[in-house]
Amino acid sequence: MTTMALPFSSPRRSDVLTSLEMADLDLLIIGGGVTGAGILLDATVRGMSAALVEMQDFAAGTSSRSTKLVHGGLRYLKQLEVALVAEVGKERAIVYENGPHVTTPEWMLLPIIRGGTYGLLASSFGLRVYDFLAGVKREERRQMLDVAQARAKEPLLREDGLRGAGYYVEYRTDDARLTLEILKEAVARGARAVNYAKATQLLYNEEGKLIGVEVRDQVHGRSYRLHARKVVNATGPWVDQLREMDRSKTGKTLHLTKGVHIVVDRQRFALHNAVYFDVPDGRMVFAIPRGRKVYVGTTDTNYDGDLVHPRMTTDDLNYLVQAVNFMFPSVQLSPQDVESSWAGVRPLIHEEGKGPSEISRKDEIFHSPSGLLTIAGGKLTGYRKMAEKVVNQVAQEISAVTGRTFPPCTTDRVPISGGHTGGSAGFAEYFPRAVAEGVRLGLSDDEARTWVQRYGSNVDVVFDILRNRSNEAAAVQLPPNVFAPLAYSVEYEMAVTAEDFFTRRTGSTWFDIAWVRQWKDPVIHAMAHMLHWDDETRETQRVQMETRLTEATTPAEAD
Repeated sequence: MTTMALPFSSPRRSDVLTSLEMADLDLLIIGGGVTGAGILLDATVRGMSAALVEMQDFAAGTSSRSTKLVHGGLRYLKQLEVALVAEVGKERAIVYENGPHVTTPEWMLLPIIRGGTYGLLASSFGLRVYDFLAGVKREERRQMLDVAQARAKEPLLREDGLRGAGYYVEYRTDDARLTLEILKEAVARGARAVNYAKATQLLYNEEGKLIGVEVRDQVHGRSYRLHARKVVNATGPWVDQLREMDRSKTGKTLHLTKGVHIVVDRQRFALHNAVYFDVPDGRMVFAIPRGRKVYVGTTDTNYDGDLVHPRMTTDDLNYLVQAVNFMFPSVQLSPQDVESSWAGVRPLIHEEGKGPSEISRKDEIFHSPSGLLTIAGGKLTGYRKMAEKVVNQVAQEISAVTGRTFPPCTTDRVPISGGHTGGSAGFAEYFPRAVAEGVRLGLSDDEARTWVQRYGSNVDVVFDILRNRSNEAAAVQLPPNVFAPLAYSVEYEMAVTAEDFFTRRTGSTWFDIAWVRQWKDPVIHAMAHMLHWDDETRETQRVQMETRLTEATTPAEAD
């Protein structure tokens, strides 16, 4: 199979690494989650020569394992973190306008329960303050509902102790695809990014200043020495490991907590609205419809286990099932109803004496004597502001040495890849036209809608593959509607493994696990042709995908 010479394609990874070895970089970012992606885009827009390396797949850590909300953090208002609520609240609208295909407004019910976290007056006041701080549009401002109105919105709500509900807007997102689209926009503007490229050694000059990183290509085994004026550590749960490598892990350190989500078919849990609700231990949990599924989360427990593959335990599963049955008693959910799950690790900054749910979600930049900059803490919603702070610092330090100047941050007005439709209003007009084109090409209406929501303005490229490459699809024994997104993932989104495709490029491991089981072996067969895998690699991929499916569906006994 012939592959176009694209800078963000899996077959061209080695070429990108070779070019980086010869590049004169202003900035090298270690870590390909949403924070690293945001830094890459901001630096590139300001005119810096920037690159990013990630030891796993892009977004494989925390940035594909969140609650998938670009939200203002109503509970942070209760902790009196007013500035944090104001900042991330305003960021929601910016993230939405710049990528309306991966972010969707979602009305959220906040049931008010006798003895719960929020009383009627506190809820009304809190949501009003929330609207004000977040600069919420008039048509999305909170409403207060009485018991009858609340149960009309969501008939599954418990009657016992229900006093009414708040009704307000949050924004649902696909966290992994948000990260990918930010990266793709940066690459389209001249940046370079490579996954499965692990930082194995930091490079210093005679004065002990950091001048680069040696990275190992995890796919082909070769090492590359990359040099840059500034290196940023944006590795999320791994930031302390990199600080140890730099011998600068002093002062504040990370406090890791784990959050688990479960997925249930919507026929089994027929939720009408997203709900943010109390559970008996005093925490609050989300239940959010997404297509034909509902997902529920999250837990919040201290964690010191495997960072690469955190798991749902039996305790986590039972906790979330019991949470559903507490607020929605008629559902009578059982652990056997859970189709899939994911667990993510939150890299918080340790605060002495505070429990997992009490620790601030604020971000902070750590400065190393070697010049390494580390960004830690923070939330998905605040990724762009975190990036702005880091790039401001990088620009200042490069300017001090070279005399070059850089413009201020403008990413609040930069559409991400797939978002080039003229904001949310333009996407609303683009959506039905693109869906109609998908149906004309043979997709079902549901499938066409899924593709347009997933790819945004890039869906035209996927449609071109569907339209023009049916012979290639037949040659690898895939139907065109499976081949097209797979080819796009490999050639335009640097998918290297079957897991990359099923879990982070399409979200199917979480939200359509039956489809993954149906197409797992045919997709691995097709990727073997696309990427010239030998029999051993093919078998490794099969075993790896089976393991991921087991982890998603079977709880571990304990962390």
